[in-house]
Formats: sequence, C-alpha cells, structure tokens
Amino acid sequence: MSRITAIALVVLLTTATLSVAAVGGAAGAGAQESTQSADADGEAYVGTHVEFETSSNAVTGYSVGGEEVFENVSVESQSDHDSEAGIGGSTGLSAVTNISGLGLELGAQTETRAEIGTEGSASMSVHDSDRGILTVNAGGESQYVEATLSGESNATAESDGDVVVVESDNRSGAFMVAGNGEVDVNDNGDVTAELESDSTLVYRSYDDGERDDAAQEQERLIADGTATAEVYADEQDGERVADVATYGQDIAVETQAESEDRLEMTAERAESEGTVIITTVSEAALAGAESADDLEVTVDGEVAAEASSYSELEGAIGGDESAYMVTQSSEADAAADVLIGINHFSERDVAVQNASGDDDGALGDSVPGFGVGVSIAALLSAAAARVGL
Repeated sequence: MSRITAIALVVLLTTATLSVAAVGGAAGAGAQESTQSADADGEAYVGTHVEFETSSNAVTGYSVGGEEVFENVSVESQSDHDSEAGIGGSTGLSAVTNISGLGLELGAQTETRAEIGTEGSASMSVHDSDRGILTVNAGGESQYVEATLSGESNATAESDGDVVVVESDNRSGAFMVAGNGEVDVNDNGDVTAELESDSTLVYRSYDDGERDDAAQEQERLIADGTATAEVYADEQDGERVADVATYGQDIAVETQAESEDRLEMTAERAESEGTVIITTVSEAALAGAESADDLEVTVDGEVAAEASSYSELEGAIGGDESAYMVTQSSEADAAADVLIGINHFSERDVAVQNASGDDDGALGDSVPGFGVGVSIAALLSAAAARVGL
C-alpha cells in the first residue's frame, strides 16, 4: 500500500445533536488564523481551505480549495416561503426555487470553524477543513434551504431524497439530510432541501477522485442517522488544529487525554441506542510518526472486537459487544478511517491506545505540539497499513 497521506478524525454517532469536545490541543498563537472583514453587504471569511461572504440574507461565493462551489446558500422557514410563493402541500420539492432567505450574521469563529446565525431558528456552521463541510440546522422550525450552484457546477440526485451530488471543475461534493427531510435538484438546476425541525442539511466536498466507495458509505451513515458528527484534525501553518461538525442531537461526548499514546472519551445520552465513531487525521498532523505495532480500542475497559465490514460494525451497535474496523479511502488521498461501533448507552468510556501500553514510546515523542490526537492518529494510520487496505 502507498504511504498514507491523509487521515481524517471523524466521530460519527447514532442519535440526534452531539455536543463533542474537540480532540487534541488548540492551535497556538503562530497558527494560521481565519480572517473576517466587513463590506457594504456583509462580512467575509477567509480560512485555510474555505472562503465565503455573507450578504444580508445568504452565504455567497462559497469556495473550497480555491474553487467556487456555490454562488449563494439561503435558508427560509417553510411556512413563510410557501405562503409567499403560494405553494401547496402537494407540490414537489423541485418546485421550491428562489427562496428569499433569512437575515444572516457571521458569528463566533475559531481556527477551523465559523458560525452563522439567522433571524429565525436555523443556523449554519462552516468547517475549514479540506472537505469544506457546511451544515444547516433547522432548529425548532421546518426550513427550506437552496444552494445556487456556481457557473461551472452541476447537480444530480443520486438517490430518492437521500443524496444530491454536485460536480465542478476540480471537486465533487454531496448533500444529504441528517434527520427528517429530503434533498433534490430543483427546476433551476440548483440544490433544494426541506428540513423538518431539529434536522440538519450536510454538505461535504472532495478533491477529484476522493468521493469513492468509502466516502459514499460515510454519506449513507449520515443520511440514515447512524453518523451524526465528524471530527477532523489537521495542521495549519505548522500548528495542529481540530474541528467537530455535528449532524445530530441529544448526545454529549467529552474527550480526555491520559497520555501521549492514549485517547479517552466519555459519551453519554439518555436513550440506549449505540454509536459509531470514525477517526481520521491528516498526514500533516502526524509529523514523523509513521508506524505502530498495534492498535487497541476499549469500551468500558473491554477490548472491542475487530469487524470486517460495515454491516458487521453496524450490527455491533445493537449487539452484545462493541467493535471497530479500519478502512482505506481512495488512492487519490490515501486516507484511512477507523470506525468504532459502541453497542449501547447511557454513558460509555471509550479509549483508543497502543496495545503495548507504552505511553513513553517513540510515537508520543515524535509528534510535539498536538499531543494525544496526533499520537492516536499515528496508531490509526499504522492499523490501516497492517490490514493491507
């Protein structure tokens, strides 16, 4: 297998709103910082991977990796739009076009995220990773969302109300709804989604060739409610950063570091449904750590079984024993993902560690600055190499 060049740190959980503590250390003062500036119409955000502006009622010029994907993204309550447009209940989603949009305000920002508030219950989050993740949460009201494509982009509904794929010159991407709702291509050739309350529209972007079978499996997990959060660790301007995109509700996860070679998480929710966690980190965040002898995942102190397929992993969620599996993404980015299926709740303690238990080993010493997040990522990279994926 070719040397792994990118690994993403993705936490995917089965329930609705996930409150997740970011992994690893925050970027220091020398890290690349996003910039924000005001103009006559709104504000601009320029991150390492993502750029956009806000007008009075839309996100405009949404670009990932220097390529504009959308001209604008707008959100409006379904009741207001249907009333204004005279749309009846029997009209299909494809007829929802030219929504006027709620008032927007660019809010809190970190090295890896920008929050956008609206005049209604909806909110948006932009995640400054190379996947250019954009989420629109409906809040307490049902919403319409319209993404008007850039001139060179086109959209195709890949399955009935589940996924819409957007292709542009050098990128591909996918929209899906986490929760209740659907997404489609409207009569103008743009993307429209309807979200019931507390549901989320998710957009993920990929370089050419990266939207492979593994990426599509992750999209399926998001769309069917199995995957509800994504945590991505990267290096920006020589500093390590981490980010969390949430796709669901009513679960809380807190991450703790015991040592350089151990990552501990506590996940808690009132209901009993299980969880899948997928972990990925970019190679830039791995520094010199390229291999490890072993990877061990424990849930409540018990070693998880190793699953050989998505179906086996998902089966573990409702079974008697938690499980994990390692998958290899496309040759284009050589990413590896580790998915951990936690079989039930209310509160579970999860640990990812070197099975040797050598907390003072070379892995911890080789990744200064990022701490446990990078050390664990190195273990995950090595696990992918061992299984030959």
